Parts: sequence; structure tokens; C-alpha cells
Amino acid sequence: MNWISWAAVYFILWWLCLFAVLPFGARNQSDTGEVTKGTEPGAPAILRIWPKLLATTVLAGVLLALVAWGLSNPVLQEYWR
Repeated sequence: MNWISWAAVYFILWWLCLFAVLPFGARNQSDTGEVTKGTEPGAPAILRIWPKLLATTVLAGVLLALVAWGLSNPVLQEYWR
């Protein structure tokens, strides 16, 4: 695979990981008891997006490494034939 294909696979894995990581540690306004007037009580109280983006990037990198290992492993290549 060329680098464009690897970038495309990483892009897809990154978005999948983001949607998996986003709910971790999420607390909504009704949980904290401080609902801002005019907003949905289920809206996040504190988003903390930067740690989630970092976790997403690391997780997507690990998954990409696993995909690369799986594609280059001769035992798995024999299994897929």
C-alpha cells in the first residue's frame, strides 16, 4: 500500500476512535446540577476535548500499527488465501 492508502486508513480509524472515545468521562449539565438557562439539560457541562483528541490519536495509531502488522504477517497472509 502506498502512503495515501495508509493515510486514508488512518483517517477512517481516527474518526471511528473519536466516536468511541467521546462518551468517556462525559458529564452533562443535569448531572452537575448547573443547567444553563435556555440549553438542553443533557448538554455537556465540561467537554474536555483535548485529552479525548489525544487519546483518539494514540488509539488510532495503535490500531493502524495492528493493521500494518496483520497485512505483513506471513501466517495471516496464508490464512486469508
